[in-house]
Amino acid sequence: MAGSLHIGTSGWSYPHWRDGFFRGVPRARWLAHLAAHFDTVEVNASFYRRLAPATLARWAAATPDDFLFSLKGHRAVTHLRRLRDVAAEVAAQRAASAPLGARLACVLWQAPPGLHADAALLAGFLEVLGTWPGPRHVLEFRHRGWFTDAVAERLAAAGVAHALSDAGRWPRWDAVTTDLVYVRLHGRPRTYASAYGEAGLRPWAERISAWRAEGRDVFVYFDNDAAGAAPEDARILQALCGFSRRPPVPASPAPGAGP
Repeated sequence: MAGSLHIGTSGWSYPHWRDGFFRGVPRARWLAHLAAHFDTVEVNASFYRRLAPATLARWAAATPDDFLFSLKGHRAVTHLRRLRDVAAEVAAQRAASAPLGARLACVLWQAPPGLHADAALLAGFLEVLGTWPGPRHVLEFRHRGWFTDAVAERLAAAGVAHALSDAGRWPRWDAVTTDLVYVRLHGRPRTYASAYGEAGLRPWAERISAWRAEGRDVFVYFDNDAAGAAPEDARILQALCGFSRRPPVPASPAPGAGP
């Protein structure tokens, strides 16, 4: 059976999208508008601050029941403690994310570029991730020292995916370690800004087709938001992959909302 495909953007609350993708849409409806066109979003705000459960509940209520979220792990785990002794921080983020329920598809943990490969550190962190079942966990390494068969094998054994992170500022590791493939397209040569366009996305569409034929589920997020390219590139990739957002399932009523 072919794997599933989910295409979205990294975030949505970008004022510079106001005159493009969000033209004529009130800001309070931006997330709902995004969910009408794509079936998933990667939340980057969770890296910078601890999101209140009430905020996540509001986002869930504003989107269709088939809309999936990926959350970025908090920087206290990845950049402050650098993956070491982080059980309490991971447990706190797990508890806060509970309002998303089964609609939390993935949690992305982005290691800092200066974090060098350390087998014992990785083993300890993977053990902590094992205490958070439900969502799929994804690790993104930006230091080449991690790009080894041994690391890929350790991730595979733990059922943890590796993020294929395409950008102009850091190296990309194309290791696929699980039946989940997680792709982040940041733009190149200008990271966060360059549009891929049809020519740049056609090779990705071909790779996605091959992964799905292997039975792998694929999540793709566009983070080239600076010039507003992300939603347009996401639409282009949808077309190249023969994917269209089906009519959204009505969202569950928000707590306290009328019929």
